[in-house]
Order: sequence, then structure tokens, then C-alpha cells
Amino acid sequence: MAELFRNYVAGEWRESRTGKTFANINPANTDETVGLFQSSSAEDVLPACDAAAKAQPAWAALPAPQRGNYLFKAAELLEARLDKLAEEMTREEGKTLPEAKGEVKRAINIFRYYGGEGARQFSYQIPSERENVFCYTMRKPLGVVALITPWNFPSAIPAWKMAPSLVAGNTVVIKPASLAPLSAYRLVEALHQAAIPAGVLNYVTGGGGTVGNPLVEHAAVRAVSFTGSCDVGNALYDKVTKRRLRVQLEMGGKNPTVVLKDTNLDYAADVLVNGAFFSTGQKCTACSRAIIEAPIYDALVEKLVAKTRALKVGNGLEPGVQIGPAVDESQLETDLKYIEIGKQEGARLLCGGKRLTGGAYDKGFFVEPTLFDGVTPKMRIANEEIFGPVLGLMKARDFEEAMQLANGVRFGLSASIVTRDVERVHQFTNRIEAGLITVNLPTAGVEYQLPFGGTKESSFGMREQGPQAMDFYTETRTVYLKYTQ
Repeated sequence: MAELFRNYVAGEWRESRTGKTFANINPANTDETVGLFQSSSAEDVLPACDAAAKAQPAWAALPAPQRGNYLFKAAELLEARLDKLAEEMTREEGKTLPEAKGEVKRAINIFRYYGGEGARQFSYQIPSERENVFCYTMRKPLGVVALITPWNFPSAIPAWKMAPSLVAGNTVVIKPASLAPLSAYRLVEALHQAAIPAGVLNYVTGGGGTVGNPLVEHAAVRAVSFTGSCDVGNALYDKVTKRRLRVQLEMGGKNPTVVLKDTNLDYAADVLVNGAFFSTGQKCTACSRAIIEAPIYDALVEKLVAKTRALKVGNGLEPGVQIGPAVDESQLETDLKYIEIGKQEGARLLCGGKRLTGGAYDKGFFVEPTLFDGVTPKMRIANEEIFGPVLGLMKARDFEEAMQLANGVRFGLSASIVTRDVERVHQFTNRIEAGLITVNLPTAGVEYQLPFGGTKESSFGMREQGPQAMDFYTETRTVYLKYTQ
């Protein structure tokens, strides 16, 4: 019998008032149920938001360094369980065990980083033009914050939203993705065991309509941080801006890697394979377009095909596996649908493109890493986010055409360039329309201490991660103090 996991409301573990649960299924082995989670409704959301509203004044009054101590304690608890948490993540989401372990470590580091922010919430003292007037700013929390998180980074993304919100003095209601709720549960569990005051942190599972909508509609909620699809994010924006709530949206990407003719071909191929296929391409920062200068195109493509065919696909718990399954049947169908679209549009399938079957593959949602040649700017596979292991190869006459191709989409999350030419590096970083820019590195792979976010239709609102994350979760008060009468 699969373990039952409950909601966390007002410091207590509670079953949903609906009396219903949903199964968290291992995408590499659908015979395994990782756990049963609450199919919650508005009747579960309301007490969670009410508890957060009730707890917020006392939490905000607690000195920020003391708030940070709860994050430090939770980080210690998580680190002691690192191996278990990584294995659980692989079982619920599908990414390989080394990737899962790296993500759990990142969540731990995020908790420690923002624990330290409790003593680093800098404000400003500004000279006044008037005599005997002292001017300064203060940061104040917003109140109750709703967090809606995705399945592809089920520990890191909840951590990088939860930690700055809490240390800033807000109280939180988090709704994790139903495809991978256990990793976020473990973060909440650690904070509970660290004795965080009742109501400060609340966790409710369930569908977007039954939990997400009443959550963002609750009168106590003052801000919403969302990571997910563009369609859901755009609908959320329309809903919450009518109430003038602060909103932060991280959505899709169609990220390019530009490869110039002076590069080391083996190195460039490794960068592309890593960015496009690791985590099964299920990253908003994954590379889905390789834009290659013509003189090296054929030679680089040959190496890419060989390296892609050599990738080992399978259950992420098995040693040597590099690529896990799609997260569920729906994502697998999306991957296969876009592969068919690419062929119909006239792109040439170089390798991959099929669902893997036979033996253990029959119990999971496995697809071959896929390369397309001859991709043109107007093709759907060059413009629409697939969120799977599909890389389109585009030939550019020169650097100028490469820049046009790279910027010619509605998204602007991440982008990379592979070259030894320092002049081109600076031209690229100044002209690329992306919020995250890497040089001689994959498009994916960000660090917690640096700001994260995109441009164009990829993101809206303030940046996540790093010191700038505190800006979203606080508002600035300006004080003019005359100290003589």
C-alpha cells in the first residue's frame, strides 16, 4: 500500500475535506505508486490562507535573523536525508539520480543562502537636502504569498520561492505540481520539524482549478509567484492583476545555442547534448535550437549524431543512465506530436524520434533523444516550446544571421554562445534577447546566488534567486526623520 501524504495547514498535517486522493506515479515504472496525495478543494484552501493571514503579523515582528534560523535548521535536516530525497525525486519525476541529488543539494544551499539574508536585508540611508533630516528606507513584507510551482524542478523551485518569502516576513501557501508533490512536501516537513510557527507555512495539493484558482482569489493573498506554462501564466496574470496583486511569472523558453566556426567541435557537441537532452529536455532553460555557422555545420552535425545515439536512456535510478523518461504520458505524447510536426514541416530527422519499447521501457514514458536537420525559422519546432529531448539544427551564413535567428522568437529566457572569439562574445551578450546568457556553457544550469529570469514572453515581474529575489517579496518604505524641533 502506497504511503499517504497530507496537506499541511496551521501547523498540522490534515487530510482533504473531499476525502479524495490522487496517485503520484513513477514515470519510469508505472507499476509503482510513489505516494497518495490529497485531492483538495477550495474548502481546504480557505483555512490554509486564513491560517497564513493569522500568523503573518507575529512572523513579521520576529527579527529577520531569527526567521532565517528556521531555514538553517531545515537545511541541516534536509542534508541528513540527501540520499533518500534524491531517490524519491527520481522516482516521482524521472530525472537521473545524479541530477536529483544535485537538485536537492541546491535546495539546501538555497535555504542556507536565504537564511543568511535574514541578516543582510540591506536598506539605504540617503542624504537629505534639508538640515537635521535623516532619510532612510526600510523593507516590509507583503503579507500572505501564494506559490504555485512546477514538476520539473520539484525541490529547487519551491525552495527558491519559499525561502526568500519566509525570511522577508511573509507567510506562505504553496501548491506544488500534482506530478511531483513529494519533493516540495519534504521541504515543508523539514521546516515543520525545525518548529516553524503554526500558520507561517501551508501546503495544499490538488489541481490547478480546484486549488490554484481559490488560492490566488483569496482576499488575504497579496502576491503570487508562479512557474509553469505560458497559457496558465497568462491566464493567471489576467486574473490577479485585476486585484492589483504583485505577480511574478516564469514561463516558457525556446532557447538557442549559437556555435561559431572557431570553436572546438567536440566541446561544442558536448555543450549542445547537455543543454538539449539532460533532464530529458524538461527544463525551461533547455536548448532547443542549435544555430551553427555554415563552415563547421556538417562536421559538427556528424559529431552530434554520434553523441546523441550513444546516450543511455532508462530508469534514472540505474547506474550509467543519462536520460530518464518523460514525466507522464501526456508529455510523452507532446514530444511525439512535435516530432511528427517536424517531419511534416520538412525538417530532416537525423536520429531518434521514437518511443522506446520492449522490456522495462514498456512500463515507462521513454522517448529517444531526437535531432532535426534543416530547421527553418517559420517551422513550429523552431518557435514552440516542446519541453522534451528534441533539438533543431539551423545553419547560419555568419554571425549576423545567427543573431537574427537566435532573437527571432517570442521567448527570451536563456541563450548561449560557443566560441573563442572574445569580440563576438561581447557582441552576443550585448545583443541577445535573453535574461540568462552563458558563454561556452549549456543554456541550462543556473546558480542560486545569482538572479534568474527572462525577457519577452518568458517572464514577467521581478527576478528570482540571488539578492534580487527579496525585492519581489518586500515593499520599500521611505522615512524622513527630522531630529530637531
